[in-house]
Amino acid sequence: MSLSDVADDLVVVARVARTRGLRGEVVADLYTDFPERFEGLEQVTAIAPDGSSRSLQIEEHWFHGNRIVFKFAGYDSIDAAKDLAGYQLAVPASERIELPEGHFYEWELVDCRIEALDGKVIGQVREVMHTGGVEILVVAGDAGREFLIPMAHDICVEIDIEAKLIRVDPPEGLLEL
Repeated sequence: MSLSDVADDLVVVARVARTRGLRGEVVADLYTDFPERFEGLEQVTAIAPDGSSRSLQIEEHWFHGNRIVFKFAGYDSIDAAKDLAGYQLAVPASERIELPEGHFYEWELVDCRIEALDGKVIGQVREVMHTGGVEILVVAGDAGREFLIPMAHDICVEIDIEAKLIRVDPPEGLLEL
């Protein structure tokens, strides 16, 4: 699953990788840049691979390397916890950490319409790709075409999350590749 996955008004903050220990703990990969968000968090919504969901009460959590370990109420053995592997753990979007102006969550960019400055629709953001440098918008265009548009300020000149619109000023040749 990608970091941009959002179900309804939920934001995915972790994904259960496997069980750990004998008391029903699970190890999860972090999908947030704000691990401190788990302090004081009492519950998460667990989204199963089939899309169904349930609320889980957090009894304990702690960090182990770059992962987080959870102990959820009612999951007191390896057998009980093993069914949680693959579940995404989410919080309400209203509880997301506010970012500074000009910064966006990846999931906010997915499904945005991409338009050139002249109003020509280029396509829709399918995902955000990390390259080690500037992030790249993977844009699905007409007839199965795919465009890779760098998230540089001089290319993505306007980002309107409310309107789900990104206006771009592509350098010559970018959209012809």
